[in-house]
Amino acid sequence: MRFEERLRTSRRRIDAELAPSIRRDLTPAFYAQHVTITPLLRRYARGDVIDLGCGTMPFREVIANQVRAYDSLDREARVEGVTYLGDIENMPMVPSARYDAALCFEVLEHLPHPDRALREIARILRPGGWLVLSVPHLSRLHDEPHDYYRFTIHAVRKLLLEAGMEIETITPKGGVLSFLGHQASTLLLASLWHVPVIRRVAWFANKWAITRPCYHLDRLIDRSGILALGYAAVARKPLEGPASDDPLTRSAHIMSGKAGNQGHP
Repeated sequence: MRFEERLRTSRRRIDAELAPSIRRDLTPAFYAQHVTITPLLRRYARGDVIDLGCGTMPFREVIANQVRAYDSLDREARVEGVTYLGDIENMPMVPSARYDAALCFEVLEHLPHPDRALREIARILRPGGWLVLSVPHLSRLHDEPHDYYRFTIHAVRKLLLEAGMEIETITPKGGVLSFLGHQASTLLLASLWHVPVIRRVAWFANKWAITRPCYHLDRLIDRSGILALGYAAVARKPLEGPASDDPLTRSAHIMSGKAGNQGHP
């Protein structure tokens, strides 16, 4: 087996063996995602929720006790219990105005037409429903050949507004050290995970020497978010009628002090 194939196999094994609450320390990028997204979910994920591009459903247990229903959609079922199999850009099987909240994490970069996907998400949300979204800004090529985009804060804002959404917050997450640390953590753990005793040592060494230090150093070094690993956004489908045409009004909280601190413990 080639080294690259063994790395991929080890990563799949790690994902299968680790609970989501533990998996957050796998890499600095995973940790940044967890501490940024979790507070947003606890605030905005209510009622009937759909997880779009759900993957292994890493945040399902975070919201399990606060939602009425949890549905999911992906192109293929990587875990049991996926509600819909399909494409976010075209979801005819999902009724309009069906959900109170939609989750979409690290998915838009894999879609040829992310603008179409956001319009579809707006369609299936009830008026006043929330979208909690995350996208990458720094990332190596992955899941090729379906890896099309990286997003700036300006692209996130533009796409959401053009989909008719009202922007609540756009929050930077992680930074360049989290990006570099993600590569180091992935290489270290995927290389050693097949060795039972050594992998435990590697796990704790990675957590305290790479994952946590890279994340916290990013927060100290780049407070402006100009080197953000990615962005987490919250947007709302207007209660009635078209959303405001004034982008300054609709994105008043973007990169505000309140928004910028929501994801941090």
